Amino acid sequence: MSELDVQLQFELDPQLSADTVVLGEFPLSLVLMSRDANYPWCILVPKLSDKFEIHHLAIADREQLMRESCHLAEVMADLFVPDKMNVAALGNMVPQLHMHHVARFKDDPAWPGPMWGKVPAKAFTDEELADRVSRLRSALAGGDFTPAE
Repeated sequence: MSELDVQLQFELDPQLSADTVVLGEFPLSLVLMSRDANYPWCILVPKLSDKFEIHHLAIADREQLMRESCHLAEVMADLFVPDKMNVAALGNMVPQLHMHHVARFKDDPAWPGPMWGKVPAKAFTDEELADRVSRLRSALAGGDFTPAE
């Protein structure tokens, strides 16, 4: 089966779909933004079916994922100027391979500990959501990023 066939079979996990907004895509990964307004939080999901761990990827895909991850982290660091960028591929709740990119601040609700389950998710207002999505899409624009419509 070719890589294109695998990508055509790709389906986003329903939990990721419910919890995020699609910003666009890189050549390998879908770029999502969390609907939790507590943190600037994006997620990369390689558009490959039946991949659960980074080590399951072909070497070229691993390298591409790292390029995309580093680019996303750099864009988020420039845009949000956090005290720390957290990047993690956990997958305990959602098995589909995905990488979290979270801008952390010394005054955020979970600092300095892990953010998972610390406080309930906070919804964006419609205006806040539109602004955050627009800012991220603009910051990511160009190069290998294709914004969602």
